[in-house]
Amino acid sequence: MTETHPQTQRAVIYARVSSVRQLKEGDGLASQETRCREYARHKGYEIAHIFRDEGVSGGMIDRPGMQSMLRYLRKHSAARACIVIIDDISRLARGLNAHLELRTAIGNAGGKLESPSIEFGDDSDSILVENLLASVSQHQRQKNAEQVVNRMRARFMNGYYVFQCPIGYRYERVSGHGKMLVPDEPAASTLREVLEGFASGRFTSQVEVKRYLDQFHPAFASKFTGEIGLQKTRELLERPLYAGLLDAPKWNIFGVQGKHEALISLETHQKILERLRKPAPVDGIRADTSADFPLRGLVACGTCGNPMTAAWSKGRNARYPYYFCQTKNCADRRRSIRKEKIEGEFAELLETLRPARPVLSAFEAILKDAYAARAGGTRSGQKEMKAEIGKLEKKIALVMERLISCDDPALTEAYEEQVRGLQMRKRVLKEKSTSSGNTMTSFEETYRTAITFLENPRKLWDSEHLILRRIVPKLLFDLQ
Repeated sequence: MTETHPQTQRAVIYARVSSVRQLKEGDGLASQETRCREYARHKGYEIAHIFRDEGVSGGMIDRPGMQSMLRYLRKHSAARACIVIIDDISRLARGLNAHLELRTAIGNAGGKLESPSIEFGDDSDSILVENLLASVSQHQRQKNAEQVVNRMRARFMNGYYVFQCPIGYRYERVSGHGKMLVPDEPAASTLREVLEGFASGRFTSQVEVKRYLDQFHPAFASKFTGEIGLQKTRELLERPLYAGLLDAPKWNIFGVQGKHEALISLETHQKILERLRKPAPVDGIRADTSADFPLRGLVACGTCGNPMTAAWSKGRNARYPYYFCQTKNCADRRRSIRKEKIEGEFAELLETLRPARPVLSAFEAILKDAYAARAGGTRSGQKEMKAEIGKLEKKIALVMERLISCDDPALTEAYEEQVRGLQMRKRVLKEKSTSSGNTMTSFEETYRTAITFLENPRKLWDSEHLILRRIVPKLLFDLQ
């Protein structure tokens, strides 16, 4: 702080910018301070302090720099009013109400407002001009906000995502497109695996997806809880953006074809939504299932045939893990079987399920025949899909005619929903038609994982990861 002479008029400078970018541009803090210093030099004022607010909106009143200045004025302006210099009226506030409130607060704290851009006064004409300028500043702020939203909306309609970057993507400048979403590895590959796994039934419930992400991909976890929540898991599963579609409910925009690379197909996305609409399977992995009991809910009671539960039992000197049946009226209800016995016998069973080489060779031959048949049926499938696309286009045109002539709000909403459904079906078929014409992945790439598992199922069981261990009995014994 600079010491001032008793006869010299004390002054402070207040500068504000609303964005980080303005800090580096010509109307940044440095430029404001320079103009204010020149004004103070011309008036013979001694600058006692400079207060700044960086990246703070002009519509806000409780700004750190402004509040610091008001405290300073109340402390140092008891004997003599302190001059408060601002570069422009918009630097004080960009709203009439905020301007009047801050103007009053500065006056009550012992400050007198001055600016090289406007002469403040207490007469009616000066107050009118001041209020008009404050109103114009507010209009400019609101107009700028409207223009930003309109530009964002137009870019969104053109297929470019404009909001906070979702997990699995990052923003990157692409020639001819500007900033757009591109896959962010390894999160993108993880999401693709999870989404396709849920659509295919590999993950039988949202809880299984959550546990898989918590166990193998901690980057998806919340910073506060250390795990991904079930609500967040569902949002990841049902988000159309990962299938290449853009939705903006607040703008009433749905199903815009995005320019970014999709992680999954539209068909996969539709399968996910269909599975989410169905009740979760009762024998899916429970939220309280732990790695201590991988067969909980999968191994059945030998007496009643219902799934067994598991728990730790407290003994005299230690705790012991057991599986047991909890079915009411079962003759063996609450009869405990040691964890190591059940899981040891299951591991021995897996050893007996390793097929002989001739069986594996036969299985591989069957898969190759199926692969060849699928490749051969591509052309006929494309013709059928094109025919169905033509039918869908006629249906869409018919519903659109009804929509245009409809005056009933309820019917209008129903027709709009019907059109969206038909358009989604058409997009799925077009995507399938295009992808089916592409070169299929090799047989080795497609089926090698399945053959490797059949060769030695116990290898996956011995991984000691809960999700992988629970997959084994489901694959071998058709447990859904």
